[in-house]
Amino acid sequence: MLSTRLSLALDEGGIPLPEDGKIAVISPDARDDLSELPKDRVEVVSHHFPAYSAFQSKDYAVEVAPTGPYTLSILCLPRAKAEARAAVADALRLTTGLLVIDGQKTDGIESMLKEMRKRGDVSHVTVKAHGKLFSVQNADCTDWAATPSQVARRSGGTFTTAPGVFSADGIDPGSRALVDALPETLSGHVIDLGAGWGYLSDAILTRKKVKSLRLVEANHAALEAARINITDPRAQFHWADALDFTTDHPVDHVITNPPFHTGRSADPSLGQAFILAASRLLKPRGRLWLVANRHLPYERTLEHVFREVTTLAHTSGYKVTLASQPRPPRKG
Repeated sequence: MLSTRLSLALDEGGIPLPEDGKIAVISPDARDDLSELPKDRVEVVSHHFPAYSAFQSKDYAVEVAPTGPYTLSILCLPRAKAEARAAVADALRLTTGLLVIDGQKTDGIESMLKEMRKRGDVSHVTVKAHGKLFSVQNADCTDWAATPSQVARRSGGTFTTAPGVFSADGIDPGSRALVDALPETLSGHVIDLGAGWGYLSDAILTRKKVKSLRLVEANHAALEAARINITDPRAQFHWADALDFTTDHPVDHVITNPPFHTGRSADPSLGQAFILAASRLLKPRGRLWLVANRHLPYERTLEHVFREVTTLAHTSGYKVTLASQPRPPRKG
C-alpha cells in the first residue's frame, strides 16, 4: 500500500515536501494513511466512490479529477495500462514539481519505472511490500493523454467507453449472455447494479414496458460514459457504492454482472455482496437477473436469500441465473 512506501520515502528525505502549494494524492486506496502530509494542502483525487467518500468523511478536500496546479503529486498507479498512462500524463501536465508514482509489482510499476527512465529524470526509488515508489520530473508523456474508446453496437453505431473501465475495448461476453436471457416482456422499475458504461442498461431500455431504470456505478468515469451512451428519459444515474445503495421504494428487477476481483486477486465475496444488496432492493416478488463466471460459488448465497433460483443459460464460461422472491432478512 502507498502508506508504507510513502512513509519510508518521507523519512529518508527522498521526497522533499514543498513549502507551499497544493499536493495531489491521486487514486489512493480508501485505507491509505495520508497523515504525514499537510492535510490543509492535500487534494485527494478519486473517481472511485468508496475511496472518494472515505476521504471526504475524514475532511480531506476531494475531487473526481485533478484540478491543479500542484507543487507535488502522488499517483497510486492504476492496474489498467491505458488508465495508468493517462493518469501519468494528466498529473505531469498539472504538476510544477515532483510527480511521485507508487504501485505494486502486479500492477505494472516495474514497466512504468522502466518507461519513465526513458522519458524523464527519475530519482529516489523506494522498494518495499512487493511494490515500488519513485519520483520523476521533466518528463514528456503528452502522447499518453486519455482518449475515449468506441465499441460497436449490435444495432449500429457505437458505445463510448473510457480508459481503465471494465470491458473498455469490447462487450463483455458475460453481459452479452445476460442480455440474451432477458425477456422482451421485462417491465416495471429496474436497477442495473454496477452499470459500467451502460451496455446492459441500453438493452434493458429496449423493453418498452420498463418504467424506470437506475444505473448504479462506483466508477465515475464509467458512469460519465454511460450518460453519453444512455439518453432515454427513463434512465437515472447514481454515482454510488452498489453495496450501500438504497431506494425509497423497492423495485421489480435488479440486473447485474457483478465484479469478482479485488485488484488482481479473485474475490467471490464481492459478487456475493452484490447478491445480498440486490435482495434488499427488491419487492417481495422481485427478481434478480445475474450473470457470473461458471466457477464462482454463488449458489449457496442465492438460495440463502431467495426462495426460487433457476439457471437460465450456460455458455462456455458463464452462467445466467434468475433468482426470485427475496427472503426477509433474518433477525439476529
